[in-house]
Amino acid sequence: MTESRRQESGVRTQQEEPSYLRLFRTGELERRVRELEAMLESCRVCPRDCLNNRLKDEIAACYSGRLPVVSSYTAHFGEEPALVGTHGAGNIFFGNCNLRCVYCQNFQISQTHKEQIRNQITHERLAEMMLELQERGCHNINFVSPTHFAPQMAHSILIAARLGLRLPVVYNTNAYDSTEVLRLLEGIVDVYLPDLKYAENEAGYEYSKVKDYTDHARRAITEMYRQTGDELVFGADGLLKRGLVIRLLVLPNDLAGVRESLEWIRDTLSPRVAVSIMAQYYATNRAATDARYTLLSRRITESEWLRALSALDVLGMEEGWMQEYDGASHYYRPDFADQEKPFKDIRDFQT
Repeated sequence: MTESRRQESGVRTQQEEPSYLRLFRTGELERRVRELEAMLESCRVCPRDCLNNRLKDEIAACYSGRLPVVSSYTAHFGEEPALVGTHGAGNIFFGNCNLRCVYCQNFQISQTHKEQIRNQITHERLAEMMLELQERGCHNINFVSPTHFAPQMAHSILIAARLGLRLPVVYNTNAYDSTEVLRLLEGIVDVYLPDLKYAENEAGYEYSKVKDYTDHARRAITEMYRQTGDELVFGADGLLKRGLVIRLLVLPNDLAGVRESLEWIRDTLSPRVAVSIMAQYYATNRAATDARYTLLSRRITESEWLRALSALDVLGMEEGWMQEYDGASHYYRPDFADQEKPFKDIRDFQT
């Protein structure tokens, strides 16, 4: 991944097993799984609170039922360097989504629920995928878009723990998460990797089709921060084992409100929270074809990118990563028609 590390203050190195293994040995992990799965009976797994019975495969906003949908799983080299290492992050891409972002770069799997039904798998198969990625040498299990499948994710981690899973778990989320769910995930998730998409609710409704995105995302990230604090924990291999990294995708015409989000992180959480500033936006999905979204119909300019970076210095935020502007919008263009290697430029990420 073409990213540069900014600072390494506020980090520590520690060798320890993932905390979900301790929860597993005490029986607490199994208890948490039962509590999470009970939320599916009248679904309130995310802030939409659809209240449909997913245990009986009644679908609502996320078009997802009882079993998880996995559209791809692979060693991925396009995450932050501290997650990628030499063998890649073990990415598991869930299908479907609780948002409808008009510019979603994964729209092939997030907004095609009729096609994704064929990718529905059992909890046991999801556990097998984790173990396969571990066997391939991946450094972590990175669940992409896990919000609507958080109970199924936890159930599968329980199965995988019984079978020898020992990698850190990364929760790579759009942050439209339930704080109740996140509290139950404490100790199951090692690294939280949330997007903070917008600084205003209006943009969330316009471009991601959900109410009060900013309010819910900030509450969710505050809960993640409560669990991890602002300290990043690295292993002896130099890779991230525990912590919180907040991603901010720079959008054209400053529709994301990056500086306002950075100010909120600094003032409400801590100026030492790690942030990842991303330059990879390109017009895709409805943003590329629908005239209503002309403000999103181009990639960001270099001046827009530099303004976002300057906010880091002005606000005194030094921990995290930032993508390089040149080439970012080309590197991160997946094609999920190829489930094994959806990212064609994987060779550019290898070290």
